[in-house]
Amino acid sequence: MTDFKTIKVELKGRVAVVTLNRPDSLNALNAEVMAEVAAAFAEIDRNKDIAVSVLTGEGRAFAAGADIKEMQPQSFSDMYVEDYFAGWDRFAACRKPVIAAVNGFALGGGCELAMMCDLIIASEKAKFGQPEIKLGVTPGMGGSIRLTKAIGKAKAMDLVLTGRMIDGEEADRIGLVSRVVSHDDLMSVAMEAAETIAGFSIPSIMAAKEMVGRALELPTTEGVRFERRLFQGLFGTHDQKEGMTAFTEKRAPGFKDS
Repeated sequence: MTDFKTIKVELKGRVAVVTLNRPDSLNALNAEVMAEVAAAFAEIDRNKDIAVSVLTGEGRAFAAGADIKEMQPQSFSDMYVEDYFAGWDRFAACRKPVIAAVNGFALGGGCELAMMCDLIIASEKAKFGQPEIKLGVTPGMGGSIRLTKAIGKAKAMDLVLTGRMIDGEEADRIGLVSRVVSHDDLMSVAMEAAETIAGFSIPSIMAAKEMVGRALELPTTEGVRFERRLFQGLFGTHDQKEGMTAFTEKRAPGFKDS
């Protein structure tokens, strides 16, 4: 795995743990972080030995937002020509599951980054919000669309228009996060979930992620048809035969990711 300046990457069996590592700036998301996160997850996608990832932050924050000092002097032309934030689409396109282990502040771009992940496991100390309105702007990394799809229009309007923060308990209640755990247990719970997923066949893991993701985009009839095609396609894999044979023989399957 490549060495990075703003993130740390550790491989733990079939799980990659990626840590945003700018604690002095509360892991603010600048262009270098964006490029390194995108590059790291491109490597993870290519690595046949990695099944799932955990994304977290060093220190008191998951990510306290995009780097305001970097953005403040930019003009419309700068932002438009560079297609600012478009690099995050590369991370969002990662085909293997990503678990966000939110250990503290996840505000603005940090909240948007968490929502790009597939599961959000939050510490009891986690804080979420889209406070861009306080800076004279709006969400720009997909927050308005992902937040609305996750929690509905009323709650999304509340967070985006008031800029208020919510804690993990409220985030759990409105459906923004998968679960809330004690701060000390956050990484062990996230790793347990990751290792559970990593024990399955990578083709089926990737297919499951793809079909659930597409469920947000497609009408019901098309979504059911898409799901069915992926389901049927898995019958061309060794692991489907092994999984079902192991079930009938009452033993643990030996998946080969093929």
